[in-house]
Amino acid sequence: MWRVPMCSSLDRFIACAVICLAMLAPGVSNALPDDREQPIHIEADEALRDEKQGFTRYQGNVQMDQGSLRIEADQITIYHTGEEADRVLATGKPARMQQQPDPEKGLLKARADTITYVKSEQRVELRSNAHIEQDGSIVTGDYIDYFIEQELVKAGSAGGENASRVQVVIPAEVLQDEEADRGTTDSK
Repeated sequence: MWRVPMCSSLDRFIACAVICLAMLAPGVSNALPDDREQPIHIEADEALRDEKQGFTRYQGNVQMDQGSLRIEADQITIYHTGEEADRVLATGKPARMQQQPDPEKGLLKARADTITYVKSEQRVELRSNAHIEQDGSIVTGDYIDYFIEQELVKAGSAGGENASRVQVVIPAEVLQDEEADRGTTDSK
């Protein structure tokens, strides 16, 4: 599980946690309003739809766009019941996703060997070499899970000999802006 490194004071610890969660949360749940209403465009070298097995697979230089959302992968598989998509699985070395969550912020960019969206659980999973960044803030780990409804982010290590630890980068200007905002609030 992702843990914020020890900070010099409780205030700094809280600021770090709030900034990191705020950086990660908007990407999925607060996409530009038009994104969900836009058509989905998919380009690939090959496409296969298997009605009996309940999936559609796009393979080879796959690019999927919906509004500001773009996913690029070697392969994207959409699992479905009828016309309803239940799960979307993007794989690559790495698979990449980007979205403009808010016109006031930079692009949210994510990459991992596997990116999965599980509709029933309202969860996005980044697996193996997971990396997410926005406006200079970065979180990396073996995995990153985002639970949309709970606005909960978990990042962690797969364990074992070759596991990498979770790394968090918070730009100094973000901490300074947070301290300035808190100072303005405290003086009121």
